[in-house]
Amino acid sequence: MTVLSNTAFVTDWARRYFGPWWNAFEVPAGSVCAGPLVTADIDAESYTDLAALLASVPHRETTYAKARLLLARDSRGITAVSPDEQLAYRSEQLGGQVTICAHAPQPVALAAARIAREMIRAALLRDGWTLLHASAAVRDGRALLTFGDKGAGKTTTALLMASRGAQLLANDRVFIKYVGTDLRVLPWPSAAAVGLGLLDALGLYEVVRDRLRAGEHLHPTQHQDVTDALLAGIREPLWEPGGKRERKVQVFPDQFADWFGMELATSGRAAALLFPRIDPTAAPALINGERSVQEGDFMSGATEDRYPDHFGLAQSIDGGGSDLARADVANRLAALPHHQVVLGHDVSANADFLTKLSDSL
Repeated sequence: MTVLSNTAFVTDWARRYFGPWWNAFEVPAGSVCAGPLVTADIDAESYTDLAALLASVPHRETTYAKARLLLARDSRGITAVSPDEQLAYRSEQLGGQVTICAHAPQPVALAAARIAREMIRAALLRDGWTLLHASAAVRDGRALLTFGDKGAGKTTTALLMASRGAQLLANDRVFIKYVGTDLRVLPWPSAAAVGLGLLDALGLYEVVRDRLRAGEHLHPTQHQDVTDALLAGIREPLWEPGGKRERKVQVFPDQFADWFGMELATSGRAAALLFPRIDPTAAPALINGERSVQEGDFMSGATEDRYPDHFGLAQSIDGGGSDLARADVANRLAALPHHQVVLGHDVSANADFLTKLSDSL
């Protein structure tokens, strides 16, 4: 699929998401763009025209990407306007062509990357892939998939392995499908959430703080409190009101390589499953347990509702893939080695343990 724009800010933004993990490249001048197309322009006049069109026809109000969205459907496609962001969408050809326009660069860049990723997700799901809620690190082409509920250690495990020479494939979710003789895994490009405590434990806190002080930026979805804490040298976790959700550092995909020196993987073959548990007082070790892949380890429309398919991109397929694809993957994952592990707060010991475990696969 292709992203086109009248400003380099938009295409550069897409390249930051998709270049490291989905092999994005510059389209040569004069090339014919085959497949799905996103045209995303800074164009106040087109925004005004679409907003006026929407206001003149019956429409409904909903929410998309945490913003108010006005939505109308006609015989050719779908028109939508986010008035708070001054951002407009026009989706045609059954979601195969989406035009985005806005007054300012950042809203249209965010929207273009989001829509482009959803288009590719839809194409992969239609081709029989499914989505796992798992982190993944790859060594010599072999992917170690890590499962668990929030706080179990999925991101910690993946980043520890990436800090010791493995390639980071994903910190939260992966595409997976049985291809030929292998369970192939692909990354899900997105900003990665890393807690302040984990960032400090990995020895990356000062790297981020120095970059911010030099005028560089993390992902704009990061809460300002997190940025302020980094600049002030605060290393303890920050919590949203109520204390149920941690506010984390939001890292662009390319910053793992440029800031942290971690190599990113574009694919791998599933070799083993890891189910960690964090115990601050424990030494890292294999433990007894019977945890295996469960229905909740697969992403679905219900768990992907932050970006509901308002623009007809998925063409009715579930946001996590078909039931048949999930069942096939679950059966094949069940045949792979399963490791229940406990990880403590000694980062070096954890990394050594995980490296030895991955080398033994």
